[in-house]
Amino acid sequence: MADDLRVAVLGAAGRMGSTVRAAVEAAPGLELVATVDADGDLSRVSDAGAQVAVDFTVPAVTEQNVHALVDRGVHVVVGTTGWTDEAYARVRDHLVRAAGIGVVIAPNFALGAVLAQAFAAQAARFFETAEVIELHHPDKVDAPSGTSRSAARAIAAARVAGGLGAMPDATTTSLEGARGAQVDGVHVHAVRLRGLVAHQEVLLGNPGELLTIRHDSFDRVSFMSGVLMAVRAVPGLPGLTVGLEQLLGLGRP
Repeated sequence: MADDLRVAVLGAAGRMGSTVRAAVEAAPGLELVATVDADGDLSRVSDAGAQVAVDFTVPAVTEQNVHALVDRGVHVVVGTTGWTDEAYARVRDHLVRAAGIGVVIAPNFALGAVLAQAFAAQAARFFETAEVIELHHPDKVDAPSGTSRSAARAIAAARVAGGLGAMPDATTTSLEGARGAQVDGVHVHAVRLRGLVAHQEVLLGNPGELLTIRHDSFDRVSFMSGVLMAVRAVPGLPGLTVGLEQLLGLGRP
């Protein structure tokens, strides 16, 4: 219909891209006007009159896609992971020169995963120790996941705000990687197993107690509510928005 929001999907041939394509086609108020493969011609997006593009491509091309789309006056929703603080800064600076254009980049579009991170950040102020375990399929190209990096940063920030110091750890000898990666002082462990989709646990420990906050995505359809929310919201969010917290009214922990 004439008033529908016109949407393009990048990476449409991939597992997530094909799921996004189906979700957009089925969603009221949205019209799918273009689909582009990960290495496709982005002029098809603007030629089709797309107002919003959803990028689920690969880390090697996603940032250049965002800059190219912003230059074309297209709002962008990004689910591709692997973003760095420097890459965020480049997009943020670009958007200063692109009045009215919005970009939403989310480590995870599953609403339960976003809520779990918010709950973990709230709890982190009250626990002596916290670690993150993320479990994904073996075709995932980045480790740790963007979701677990974001969760660890939120936990670390909450600990600083709560006046907590470094977490105790008496480890003096270990095999390389045995304690996982560290993100802002929080240990993060990545598991890759066939049959998994996307799963995360935050373990928070105090003397005599353990709190486990876990989220499981068993199917990629679990991400679609968040994707569609971001697609509808991004035209009214000029500049860069990282994560769905703002869209859910959670703010940043």
